[in-house]
Amino acid sequence: MSAVVNMTDVDLVRGTKNLLNQVSWTVQDSERWVVLGPNGAGKSTLLSIAAARLHPTRGAVEILDETLGRVDVFELRPRIGLTSAPLAEQIPARETVFDAVVSAAWGVAGRWRERYEQTDEDRAHELIKDWDLQRLIDRKFGSLSSGEKKRVLIARALMTDPELLLLDEPAAGLDVAGREDLVERLDQLAASENAPAVVMVTHHLEEVPPGFTHALLIREGSVVAAGPVGEVMTPQALSDTYGMPLKLVRVGKRFAAFRQD
Repeated sequence: MSAVVNMTDVDLVRGTKNLLNQVSWTVQDSERWVVLGPNGAGKSTLLSIAAARLHPTRGAVEILDETLGRVDVFELRPRIGLTSAPLAEQIPARETVFDAVVSAAWGVAGRWRERYEQTDEDRAHELIKDWDLQRLIDRKFGSLSSGEKKRVLIARALMTDPELLLLDEPAAGLDVAGREDLVERLDQLAASENAPAVVMVTHHLEEVPPGFTHALLIREGSVVAAGPVGEVMTPQALSDTYGMPLKLVRVGKRFAAFRQD
């Protein structure tokens, strides 16, 4: 087991505001993490650093045995799969599902004149099958439902067979059926021996797949708690994270939280 992300005393400052404050966090290659916290807690900022798309103001960050500030991030980024709302907006609405997935091999959003090897096309077809997108393969990305787009984005993020998969609110905007379908698929991914290390950001406990092993709770840019899910997901830790007394409900390996009266 080896670390795929290692942050030590990380600060990120914008103007007079600390978006992250003394964050130390390590993700091992066999772990599946969920990052939880209220709006503005710094979750997406943290993920952007882990994706080598932001550099910290202070502190040290190692990603896949490379140190930010000493590595060419354009060589590092293909080793990291990422889904996020800003990346989704970069995919042209007219792009077919197949092209939206296969174009990740070149690190582009929007197929142009680049040529793809047969192995790239085979990999795209494999992922399209794995994420139940075969019937949509020739559909335009812009015509898909929210749930369908989410599955396309995850298939695209896996295209380069990444060593680290980062999911920024993958269930945002989905209805209950779409959310449950996605949670089940992410749980299956987490259980796979061939899956990369996974980090998922979410606001909602009910979106945490049962197979996720660790949790990071963050508030106002600082870590409240981090560690195995069974140790971190407690009423007190969640209440401290969200700034109100919360009752934690657990059904099997799924969670939900409600305000404690």
